[in-house]
Amino acid sequence: MYERSSVAELAESLRLELNRYPLGGKLPSSRALVERFRVSPVTVSRALAQLAAEGLVITRPGAGAFRAQPRTPAPDPGDTSWQAVALSAEGAGEVVPRSVDASGVLVTLTPPPTGVIELNGGYMHPTLQPERAMAAALARAGRRPGAWGRPPVEGLPELRDWFAREIGGPGGTVGAADVLVTAGGQSALTTALRALAPPGAPILVESPTYPGLLAIARASGCRPVPVPVDADGVRPELLAAAFEATGARVFVCQPLFQNPTGAVLSDARRGEVLRIARAAGAFVVEDDYARALAHEDAGPLPATLAAEDADGVVVHVRSLTKVTSPSLRVGALAARGPVLDRLRAIQVVDSFFVPRPLQETALELVGAPSWPRHLKAVATELRHRRDVLVGALRRELPELEPPRPPRGGHLVWARTGGGLDDMAFAAAALRAGVQVAPGRPFFCAEPPAAYVRLSFAGVAGAGELTEAVRRLRSGIGVRPDA
Repeated sequence: MYERSSVAELAESLRLELNRYPLGGKLPSSRALVERFRVSPVTVSRALAQLAAEGLVITRPGAGAFRAQPRTPAPDPGDTSWQAVALSAEGAGEVVPRSVDASGVLVTLTPPPTGVIELNGGYMHPTLQPERAMAAALARAGRRPGAWGRPPVEGLPELRDWFAREIGGPGGTVGAADVLVTAGGQSALTTALRALAPPGAPILVESPTYPGLLAIARASGCRPVPVPVDADGVRPELLAAAFEATGARVFVCQPLFQNPTGAVLSDARRGEVLRIARAAGAFVVEDDYARALAHEDAGPLPATLAAEDADGVVVHVRSLTKVTSPSLRVGALAARGPVLDRLRAIQVVDSFFVPRPLQETALELVGAPSWPRHLKAVATELRHRRDVLVGALRRELPELEPPRPPRGGHLVWARTGGGLDDMAFAAAALRAGVQVAPGRPFFCAEPPAAYVRLSFAGVAGAGELTEAVRRLRSGIGVRPDA
């Protein structure tokens, strides 16, 4: 059973029997709950913490858990209807009114109901996360001198140097002075767009693309303009046409294992993209989110676009979050020239700096002997899960089988079958006990077809992938001979 499901079920069981105890009465000990419900001590601890957060119990270290006094009823809510007018009026007179909508992002952040298999998540399951290594790194970081002091606004020099080596490659084309440590990839993208594009400006994006990017652009009052991708990445001739038609000065792309298609920008197109952007006087924001998620059979990875850029065209985004934990929100921006000063200024205004304990923890983690072993284990397991999912689709739902399975990342992008559009497919899948991501939020214009995105990293194991496909076939009614 999932740890998360166990916690939810135990919390619900305890919630239902709280009335057995008087107010202030002591609940059974953690050991008794472990034996009674046959769960781990960690599950008991997390379930009690959940009830404490709800105000139902009080935990006292060394004494146990006690039924809490009922909370004072909340006062009647006031009349907030006036806010509808105030919030809608803020865009009056703007060329492109802001649109603050997190729905496309929340799809991947909202845990599924109990018993539902999660194929829409954006992060690895805890069994794939280096939890022991992160705990050890956090403990070591806390003992470092000055660990709770104020860091340089650009980030710790040693961490900037590590990111520079990772981004620039063996040639050393990126230096520590070119790097700014950020609070994860999403924060880095937000900083980059705010620095490079004024409100109302067009921003060229791949189509389809990561919904979080579209949300950032729209919340900044910018206008995302789609540039189609195929199996070899963005199409250069359409990119050139989009620059000419819109006058855009920013293009955001994921050249390696693109989200959601898994495409890798071909060697023939890499130089073309940089040349086209340079001719347009534009920046290329390279979101290199999945480099650490290459599969075991991926082969040698291409260098970053930043490593091949001498003119400061590329603003590179990198993050440790995907390959570690959703809560290790440490990433980096790399850029050359005056734009780095603007990026730094935007980040300082927004958040001052990334907390030093988090930076120290990241530095301890990537410098530990366990780090390369973790990367190798992830590469092996992601390949295995990809093969299991693609094989199950081939047997049970061939209409969903991707034409070219990805060699990196954690996603399968597939056209829907059975005559269902993506929203109807996702709804039917949920009724069957599987949560998938509908494809529509990945497009900033009309989708050319109905797609769904299936993630194979967020499940407990390969067996859940096989079960998920079996449920999809049963619930959606598509048959191999359809």
